Amino acid sequence: MTKRHGYALLAAIVAVIVAISAAIYVGVAADDGARTTVAGGRTPHNSAAPASVGTWVGAWAASPAGSEPGTEVNGMAGRSVRNVVHVGVGGTAARITLSNLYGQQPLSITHASVAVAATANNAAAAADSMRRLTFGGNPSVVVPAGQQVVSDAVRLLIPHDTDVLVTTYSPTPSGPVTYHPQARQISYTAEGDRTEDVSGVAYTGQTPYWRYLTALDVLSNESDGTVVVIGDSLTDGVTSSVGENRRWTDVLTDRLRGGSDGPRYSVVNQGISGNRVLTSGLGRPAENPSGLARFDRDVLGRTNVKAVVVALGVNDILRTPSQTDANRITAGLRELKRLAHARGLRVVGATLMPFQGHRGYRPHLEDTRQAVNAQIRSGRVFDAYVDFDEALRDPYNPRRLRSDYDSGDHLHPSDKGYARMAEVFDLDDLKGAAPAEL
Repeated sequence: MTKRHGYALLAAIVAVIVAISAAIYVGVAADDGARTTVAGGRTPHNSAAPASVGTWVGAWAASPAGSEPGTEVNGMAGRSVRNVVHVGVGGTAARITLSNLYGQQPLSITHASVAVAATANNAAAAADSMRRLTFGGNPSVVVPAGQQVVSDAVRLLIPHDTDVLVTTYSPTPSGPVTYHPQARQISYTAEGDRTEDVSGVAYTGQTPYWRYLTALDVLSNESDGTVVVIGDSLTDGVTSSVGENRRWTDVLTDRLRGGSDGPRYSVVNQGISGNRVLTSGLGRPAENPSGLARFDRDVLGRTNVKAVVVALGVNDILRTPSQTDANRITAGLRELKRLAHARGLRVVGATLMPFQGHRGYRPHLEDTRQAVNAQIRSGRVFDAYVDFDEALRDPYNPRRLRSDYDSGDHLHPSDKGYARMAEVFDLDDLKGAAPAEL
């Protein structure tokens, strides 16, 4: 064999190795076991994905809850929206989901970015962390009314327990803004296209909402899958300290990451304040959709789901018209379990916490709460349950929250109460798949 032929053979072998490696890498980076689409139904274009190996998991999520008041005509036209979100697990790449669920016309996003925040509760990005996002390889995307899109993956080293900035710019009116009203986190806006501004100087507008953004996934070596918690204001954390990440799901995230014997899972919070199991709000699409109506999108549609936690039911009792038939509520909860079991997912449910002293309290409603809890504790509703009622109730008056666990409205916990909810959660209950059903 001549030297020239030897070089040619070596080059051919190298080319084959590179091609095989690329194919293996694309398969690892792109396959997360979840249904993922971008505008036009195309598979996500992962050319910007990192060369590291990991598992795609949900690092943060928020359920679209309705249309933001005052945005019916212009939406956020001409402004940059910088959402601040907190991730419990880190990763080496990120991708986002944007929703136009409550929009009445197409939402045109001409520029989007993701960055690690310089410090907590800050609109400024950390040095060298700003990344432009693309959608099917394009820097802009149009989200049809009632639809959502997923971005391409982008290389970005995101530490766990940190804030991430996701910024979008829309130059044209888009109608009602799809939002999550109870963020317990301040986000920002700026006039004009300041999407890739590292500095936060231009971001003079502040908002307690999350707009358009409904999920942030990361390619992680810290987590093997995602736990999805679907709930109401008690999961949304409406009385927790703003910007402090003290919802009970945040504390649960810390426990799962803390080297315990529990599974290596991330946690995403799909709580909506006022949410019920059985009844949706008004409108088309319905604002504050019921747990049954949104389960497929907000739970089964999340990335690499391994287990589900259901903390719903108290608003079915409290909100008008009150549901006083405990059997109807538990039938709805069992239907959520059935939907999860169809995907092989284990379901942990929560007992309903006391609310005597709240303005909506009535003795007959307490009877319904007790009846629901009795069925949950019997084992006939969920695969396992966490007893939030027992953990937070006043031992001298079990119809009320213990005073130091009460935020003051006699329904929602204090920061200490939220921490207690996470502390009593048995992490082993998240292990395993759904039991076989004959």
